[in-house]
Amino acid sequence: VQLQASGGGLVQAGCSLRLSCAASGRTFSRYNMGWFRQAPGKEREFVAAISWSGGISTYYAESVKGRFTISRDNAKNTVYLQMNSLKPEDTAVYYCAARMGPGSSRYEYEYDYWGQGTQVTVSS
Repeated sequence: VQLQASGGGLVQAGCSLRLSCAASGRTFSRYNMGWFRQAPGKEREFVAAISWSGGISTYYAESVKGRFTISRDNAKNTVYLQMNSLKPEDTAVYYCAARMGPGSSRYEYEYDYWGQGTQVTVSS
């Protein structure tokens, strides 16, 4: 499967952005999806994950819980990350990833496919 992330940009603190990740292939609905991010000089970290059926299991990093929402539209082969109340520390390149294994995961090594990343910059 190929993943294409989009929707990043430059915003002020407190604003919102919605990232999208479009997937190719007819089996998208069977993949568990995740978002990760990598800030300058830091390792990539988990942001959010959603199971293939959507609405059943979602997981969030503590740092984004209550501000970010992951969702998916299997008819459109797309997963979203709605980011509200953005903070400067949310500045990073955001990556979407797909996992064939069962259930959601917060671990990079459990994902099989990765998108190219989209830059999110939050100014103070």
